[in-house]
Amino acid sequence: MSTGKIAAQCSHATLACYKTLLNSNPALLRQWERSGQTKIALRCSSEEELLTLQAQAQSLNLCARSIQDAGRTQIAAGSRTVLGIAGPAKLVNRITSTLRLL
Repeated sequence: MSTGKIAAQCSHATLACYKTLLNSNPALLRQWERSGQTKIALRCSSEEELLTLQAQAQSLNLCARSIQDAGRTQIAAGSRTVLGIAGPAKLVNRITSTLRLL
């Protein structure tokens, strides 16, 4: 994916997590907003790994939303491109600590 495509996909993931937390955990959302809205972009090696990370995050009751591309530009329709994970940093780090920065 191009840099612009990656940025757009990450934005989709941020919004998906935001909308989920707005209903499911507004207190966590407010805390995130008050603390600077931290976001970290990491890379994984495959769609399979992305789905594994999503399952691990969900098993810890974290908000985990993967984004499927519409297929209008660079990526095949339905391909999962990014995963947004939201929750307490200690738990998120449990899932993501082995990943490299993007």
